[in-house]
Amino acid sequence: MENTVYNHSVSLNPDKCVGCTNCLRRCPTEAIRIRDGKARIDSSRCIDCGECIRMCSHKAKKAVYDRLEALDRFKWKIALPAPSLYGQFNNLSDLDYLIDGLYTMGFDDVYEVSRAAEIVTGYTRHYLTGKNLNKPVISSACPAVVRLIRLRYPELCDHLLPIRSPMEIAAIEARRKAMREHPELKKEDIGIAFISPCPAKISFVKNQPENDRTEVDVVLSVSEVYFELISAMDAKKTPEHCSESGMIGVGWASSGGESTALFNEKYLAADGIENVIRVLDHLEDDSLSELEFIELNACNGGCTGGVLTVENPYIASARLAGLRRTLPIAGTVIRHKDDEPVALPDEYVPGAFTYLPAKTLGETVRESLDKMAKIERIYARLPDHDCGSCGSPTCRSFAEDVVKGEVTEDECIVNMRTLIEDLAKKIGKGEGI
Repeated sequence: MENTVYNHSVSLNPDKCVGCTNCLRRCPTEAIRIRDGKARIDSSRCIDCGECIRMCSHKAKKAVYDRLEALDRFKWKIALPAPSLYGQFNNLSDLDYLIDGLYTMGFDDVYEVSRAAEIVTGYTRHYLTGKNLNKPVISSACPAVVRLIRLRYPELCDHLLPIRSPMEIAAIEARRKAMREHPELKKEDIGIAFISPCPAKISFVKNQPENDRTEVDVVLSVSEVYFELISAMDAKKTPEHCSESGMIGVGWASSGGESTALFNEKYLAADGIENVIRVLDHLEDDSLSELEFIELNACNGGCTGGVLTVENPYIASARLAGLRRTLPIAGTVIRHKDDEPVALPDEYVPGAFTYLPAKTLGETVRESLDKMAKIERIYARLPDHDCGSCGSPTCRSFAEDVVKGEVTEDECIVNMRTLIEDLAKKIGKGEGI
């Protein structure tokens, strides 16, 4: 069962908001309104993509994440570095330096998410050979994209790849390894911290239902860990060989990395939330049926472009390309028999991806249809400029807000200006009001 209240990682500080409408124009799901000179976020529509954080020049939007101190309550601390973390550092020639730095920071173990990404890659290759699939199959690795599909494209839910994200699989394997190697530890003694490049993954961890909880206990930001790692990484000593990443897993950090590892040319990779929406619109119209796999990343450049990173995504991707040349093809061996699909543990496979509707217009179908008709009538009277001056992102959303009783129709600035101009002309001609 879904949580009745969705706990978002994107937050708004009204004291810093000046109502400038930059976030209003960029929100891909029209979750933001400007009311009384301040932005408001509709929780039921927000997908935590972080576009509003990226666009807010007044720093009124921010991501809420855990601090390193949140790990103090655990006896055994495990870091799960996202592949995008590797691209943040200049002159990083060996991943072992970074892994060694995490140990120096106080972590007892490190399980690279790129290893789990290779598990997902192996599974996906075999999954695509199955019969009766809803193709193209859509990657389920980006939680912002998954939430977008569940909110706005319910008919595409059964196209999502039925496997947990690399973050979740890494957490499962990291906890299993710790309990196997340290039987004296209880499950609650082990703290698993994912180092995240984006707020969507933070929200995903916060909102897992009780019967399907993720093994991740703490979510840190790449930006915070970056500055700690800078001082912890020691370039003067040669670290032990401890990284188990391959070029396939590290490649997941950049757009297209997941797709190219499948050795299947019938794929499409798109990044940036606006481009993602365009692809989903085409897919909804059944105009991409010749494809077998679609990789979608809400952030420009893929996870390297997450708002919790510190480096330009294209510079980070270039660094990762250099690192990948020094790595084996894969650090994790995917074993299978007679080319049959990989048999995954049950905990690797999530429940079905289901429709997650935003707030409905009415309590009944009849009431909703009546309100939709009212929206169309009001919309027909509006200028269709989508200027945002009214505090709603589009004229159609403004018409919806009028029907909901949140605003009145005379708050349309364009129509009001036209009305005032007409009245001024009448007065000038002596016609009166």
